[in-house]
Amino acid sequence: MKYSSIAVRLFEREGEGVFYDPAYHGRTLKIFGMDEYPGKALKYFADRYREIDYGAVIFDTEGTFPEEGFDTVIRVKDGQGAGLDPLVLAEKGLLDGYTAATVVQTIYGLDRALTERLYADFLAGKVKSVPEAVRSKEKYAEVIMESYTPLDEVFYSGEPPDFGKNILVALGETYSITLAGMAFLVVSAVVRHRRKTMIGVNDAAVLAYTTPGGAAVPLITRPIRARVAVLATQYAIDSLMNLAGPSLVLYHDPDTQSVIYETNGVPPGPMRKHVHKGEAAFIYRTPEMINVEWGKLPL
Repeated sequence: MKYSSIAVRLFEREGEGVFYDPAYHGRTLKIFGMDEYPGKALKYFADRYREIDYGAVIFDTEGTFPEEGFDTVIRVKDGQGAGLDPLVLAEKGLLDGYTAATVVQTIYGLDRALTERLYADFLAGKVKSVPEAVRSKEKYAEVIMESYTPLDEVFYSGEPPDFGKNILVALGETYSITLAGMAFLVVSAVVRHRRKTMIGVNDAAVLAYTTPGGAAVPLITRPIRARVAVLATQYAIDSLMNLAGPSLVLYHDPDTQSVIYETNGVPPGPMRKHVHKGEAAFIYRTPEMINVEWGKLPL
């Protein structure tokens, strides 16, 4: 078959290349594997897309992704400023004000009326940051304070990042899954409209576990021309497996492989081939059928 210019070679099989083509297979690729395999696969895809002049935005919970080649490295660490205050980013034009207010709503559970009030106060110049919103005497301050912590206060401090073409969000040094999810949501909101970009996440299941992280996934997986999302994980959870798009199964426990095959609708029998170390199964749908291709990944 003919592939588009953004297809990436997965492996050779019987003298023919097997490719992942976002234009044909779907804009979101889900990678499931054990130990270091998902991270290695994510780096492989990032390198391939950089070769065709795509930008890369990588969220790394493992702390193992190399920093070379990134214009912007955002390090998220407990008790250390990250400069990811959505209202400050909106003040600087990196987000629109309503999106920034909605991010605050998602993180702290504001209702629609309080979100609208926060947005109105932001437009009026009364509130220019989340800490200012907390110190205000408005009702939204009371709701935010219910879950606001000193870690949040420090997290929002510092100068906002530059958000260059290639961004690495290093989450390996934070033990707070809440802060990691907040960083995931804020950066995803900033880059949500970017084209000619590969957005990669490792570990996607860990970040999607939080409310902010779960809200970030639709922002980066919404189908957009000339964009690719690669979600790598060690955990086969329904919220990821049920996302539209193909799956790449790497070496994993047999029961986990079985669950992935089952969720993807692969019929029992020879199509459910066991994936060994160094191998991969590429599962994708067309409007007419489901297909599985096997081979060795060049990791």
